[in-house]
Amino acid sequence: MLGLTLLQIAIQVRFNIWNRDFFNALESRDRTAFFGQMGLFLGLTAASMVTAVFQLYVRQMLQLHWREWLVFRLQHRWLSQGRHYQINFLPDAADNPDQRISENTRWATAIAVDMAVGLVSAVLMLISFVGILWTLSGPLHVALGASEFDIPGYMVWAALLYAGIGSALTWVIGRPMVAANIRRNEAESDHRFALVRLRESSEGVALIGGEADEERGLKQAFGAVAKAMLDLMRSERRLMWLTSAYGMLLTVFPVLVASPRYFAGAITLGVLMQISSAFGQVTSSLNWFVDNFPRIADWRSHVARVVELEDTLDMADASEAETVITLNEAPQGDDRAILAFRDLQIAQADGTLVINDANAEIQPGERVLIVGESGSGKSTLFRAIAGLWPWGSGEIRIPPRSAMMFMPQRPYLPLGTLHAAVAYPMPARRFARPAVEAALTRCGLDHLIPRLEEEERWDRILSLGEQQRLAFTRLLLHRPAWVFMDEATAALDEANQDTMMRLFEAELAESALVSIGHRPGLDVYHDRTLTLTRGSDGAILGRRRRPAPPAKPSASVVALRKLLRRKKR
Repeated sequence: MLGLTLLQIAIQVRFNIWNRDFFNALESRDRTAFFGQMGLFLGLTAASMVTAVFQLYVRQMLQLHWREWLVFRLQHRWLSQGRHYQINFLPDAADNPDQRISENTRWATAIAVDMAVGLVSAVLMLISFVGILWTLSGPLHVALGASEFDIPGYMVWAALLYAGIGSALTWVIGRPMVAANIRRNEAESDHRFALVRLRESSEGVALIGGEADEERGLKQAFGAVAKAMLDLMRSERRLMWLTSAYGMLLTVFPVLVASPRYFAGAITLGVLMQISSAFGQVTSSLNWFVDNFPRIADWRSHVARVVELEDTLDMADASEAETVITLNEAPQGDDRAILAFRDLQIAQADGTLVINDANAEIQPGERVLIVGESGSGKSTLFRAIAGLWPWGSGEIRIPPRSAMMFMPQRPYLPLGTLHAAVAYPMPARRFARPAVEAALTRCGLDHLIPRLEEEERWDRILSLGEQQRLAFTRLLLHRPAWVFMDEATAALDEANQDTMMRLFEAELAESALVSIGHRPGLDVYHDRTLTLTRGSDGAILGRRRRPAPPAKPSASVVALRKLLRRKKR
């Protein structure tokens, strides 16, 4: 990029010399020299075009590779160790990380490359032409009363003064544009988030008839966009008054300043034009700040949003580093690994205690139901086991992470084919189609077999009950040693729930099961129950035995019941 920039500047310097020779040929009415300069002009133009095209190509690739590196870096940090989930609970966390990664990184890198190349070009152009301007302009004789003196290279000083005044005025007038661009970016992001949220929740909005309220909310969100845009437009109009006048004055200012030496016969018309051209190049280099101030303001707003996301991810790292919960994972392939809580306390991100003094141990192959009133911290306990909830104290011993599978109430179905959704998080090719078909049939989803290779939004096409049975299909394919279910059968009727839970007595008999549930009758599928009891200092995890089945009635009681039924008939 630097090499092509130097080549382009060399061509511009040669154009400046051509400018002098061309106008001298005109002034002397030299036809041969005139057409010779026209031929040279065509050659310089072709060289400039080729250089400009290759310069554009290199700049575009530099922008693409930089953006690719930044996007991959942010995506990796965002997805690493559940950061995308944890930052939702951090105070003052960056909003809309998706927009920051997809949109703000684009402009933060693209504008930065453009401005960096422009700045380097401006500096090199200034170095190249300031010497030409100094040599051509010569000294200016000034008489002030009885004092007389010469100003050497006076056109250089005139260019510095001209550019300095313009830059100072641009900074004063255009400074509010930085804050206005930041507000516009935030408002645009909030409006887009509101639209995406409505699209994802369209069924719920339509069923409850909330379109009017949603429209009011969207109008309010776009009202913030319009207000930010109006502030930005006002700043741009104020700056346009300056830049338009500044640019128009540049066409005559150098000729006006250099004209005394031309009228005195010290320089020719060609030299006057060369001085004007060199003055324009010098002032353009010095005016880089003036010309690019609106883009600088826009660029800073995008950079600020990217940096805020980086700061939020740093804050998530620091938050995890400060926590004293110890998560000890068993070595890979350890079949005897247990799940255990040792003096475990789980808190909110702000320090509020959720679970206090949990001590329990679950053996491989055991089936345990965790119950408790709503808000007692059952789901938070699962998040801590998964390593997503770092706030608290104590120790959690877990089996190898690869041996664990979590089943939330609403399973996640990725974009793509149904085959890929069933195999998730493994690639679809990991499981052969016959195995997938058998698993779907076992879970009562055989009607979906013909659609295995269709690409759809399966989270919208399938009912929640079908989605939950699809999650059990995943279990049959992956065969995890440990299964963690969080209300994973809440949308199933009793018959389907019984069918799914009996998988742990047949195909998944070797798997340990830890469940969260409120529905009555779930305890019959488990060996024992742990209860979270809410207290003033957080919930307490205690053991509750599975209730014994009711005693079988005696023969006399059975006979009496039959007699009463016959009399009633």
